[in-house]
Amino acid sequence: MTVATAEKRPLEWTTILFILGLHLGALCVLFPSNFSWYAVALALFMHWFTGCLGITLGWHRLISHRSFQVPKWLEYFFVFCGSLSCQSGPIEWIGLHRHHHAYSDQEEDHHNSNKGFWWSHMNWMWVDVPARKQLPRFTRDIASDPVYLFFDKYFIPLQFAVGIIFFIASDAIVGNGWSFVVWGVFLRIVLLYHCTWFVNSATHKFGYRTHETTDNSRNCWWVALLTYGEGWHNNHHAFQYSARHGWQWWEIDITWLTIRLLERLGLATKVKLISEA
Repeated sequence: MTVATAEKRPLEWTTILFILGLHLGALCVLFPSNFSWYAVALALFMHWFTGCLGITLGWHRLISHRSFQVPKWLEYFFVFCGSLSCQSGPIEWIGLHRHHHAYSDQEEDHHNSNKGFWWSHMNWMWVDVPARKQLPRFTRDIASDPVYLFFDKYFIPLQFAVGIIFFIASDAIVGNGWSFVVWGVFLRIVLLYHCTWFVNSATHKFGYRTHETTDNSRNCWWVALLTYGEGWHNNHHAFQYSARHGWQWWEIDITWLTIRLLERLGLATKVKLISEA
């Protein structure tokens, strides 16, 4: 599918309007009445909670690649954390990610970086990419799990529930119910969106290559800082089942340090590294 044919596909207006609405909501941080340091702290905490624990550690390294194991209750907790990121449901996200690794930067790759930075960053989401039809093939291990199915169906209502809790807390703490909602929901989701999308776009365009892979993956330090270690993308594509992405001392990998902590606590087992991958 070329860029030209992709553009001829019907636009996914529900997705477009939903993401546009979140971006407009995030702009409300510019109103002085919505600012408070409590709200900033909440946004930073929720970015880590949903981004590091949910997407990076949970959906990506634990479930998509099975680079380590945790008790089932803890796996479900990480599925919950990732669902709060509002980046689709876990079954779709994990299936699409596994599809990306199967066809990275090939014609079948839904965010093929050879089609340009903005296509791989976000434009691929505006159309119905064929990869979605292959999800059952890539999600056989989780597609019938009732917990995964629940979060796949209700990740948006779950976000509304969080918003109501934040509104009540914000009204009680800072006297403005919308402060926590704007920072802790809208801005946090939008920032996390672009941090995650940079892994699809920037780390296939900028940085250095340590390993010769068949795709355009690169190690990009600033994406690694934004995504808790996911920016060491060339390392990851060379050894996708490794729980550790940053291998040099300067390749800071917060997610790997978190996995190591879980291992020391006896909660993470069968941790795969390069020698075993």
